[in-house]
Amino acid sequence: MARMRVVAFGLVSLAYPVLVYFALGRFEPRWLSLLLFALAVLRALTTRQALWWVAAAGTGLLALLATVLNQALPLKLYPALVNAVMLVMFAASLRFGPPLVERMARLQEPQLPPFAVLYTRRVTQVWCGFFVLNGALALATALWAPDRIWALYNGLLAYVMMGVLFAGEWLVRRRVKAAHGHG
Repeated sequence: MARMRVVAFGLVSLAYPVLVYFALGRFEPRWLSLLLFALAVLRALTTRQALWWVAAAGTGLLALLATVLNQALPLKLYPALVNAVMLVMFAASLRFGPPLVERMARLQEPQLPPFAVLYTRRVTQVWCGFFVLNGALALATALWAPDRIWALYNGLLAYVMMGVLFAGEWLVRRRVKAAHGHG
């Protein structure tokens, strides 16, 4: 059951910008806020981490604003909120350690060599930069771009950029490992 909630949350989150875009001309924003409320509830049901509870509350607040004001802007701010939460998670892990990418790497290789620890710290910093850029673009498209540009960026281009970052990091990681005799 918990696994189904995680999958449902992931699918709805990924499709969210496209769903909102296609529904905006057909439904009032207050009705679309139900989708955002569903995301808030799913997030709350799929986590035990305090930061994600804050994100669920923020999502609920955006949904409430969309309902009360009957405006689309709170609905369009959700991707910016997600980027802000991810930035806080990654940046906090740099400050209070170990970096989030190191934690993920240790799931596959518990005894990371020193060069890998430094590398994972750098990758965590790169992801922080990505979340700043992506969050700023998500916010800018929500505030100033037409709905179709907002949906194109947040529903496609942001994911393409994330994929490019993942692929680029994978290629760099291979080179770093090879340079240290771990290839």
